Amino acid sequence: MSDAIVSFEKVNKWYGNAFHVLRDIDLTVARGERIVICGPSGSGKSTLIRCINALEEYQEGRITVDGTLLSDDVKAIEAVRKQVGMVFQQFNLFPHLTALRNVTLAQEKVLKRSSNEAVVIARENLERVGLAEKADSYPAQLSGGQQQRVAIARALVNQPSLIYRETIPVFPMRCHVTCSSARKRFHSSILHASSRTGSTSHLLNPLFWPRRIRLN
Repeated sequence: MSDAIVSFEKVNKWYGNAFHVLRDIDLTVARGERIVICGPSGSGKSTLIRCINALEEYQEGRITVDGTLLSDDVKAIEAVRKQVGMVFQQFNLFPHLTALRNVTLAQEKVLKRSSNEAVVIARENLERVGLAEKADSYPAQLSGGQQQRVAIARALVNQPSLIYRETIPVFPMRCHVTCSSARKRFHSSILHASSRTGSTSHLLNPLFWPRRIRLN
């Protein structure tokens, strides 16, 4: 597929010698596509997503992200990580940094933006998720939902080609709409891992997620 943003070819991953978590995964994600990866706990949803930017290593197969083969080449990994935004299951905010600083840090360290530019972009994205007034708050001063929205703001600052979200027990409609608007703005693809299987949830509603991949 010529407009593929991510391609998995016969990808296999083991934990140790016993647990074969990913088995011959073949998956192509088109640019701008929305996919939900669903399955029970332990089926490999988050592992598959984390392989995309080398947070997890895979042992066999090939993963290509926007034309870059993901290997042990550090420069290739850095190039891929600049193109993706990730919302972690535990949000992974730095507890000693304010919401604003959590959103500016990677911009300065990874994207090499100036401090002033990073602040402007961070404030724009915090406003987009409804947290403009919480910019100077620390994670411990925020609710779980607010921390989640800071993590989303952080994921959007690099205008990502790909947004992926690990399994999150509750993903409010507002957060979903924010990611969807980013998809339209940046033509991003979205991968979301979910342990939910009921079609009544907006997470799995075909209107939002036209394509589903199930891992067993």
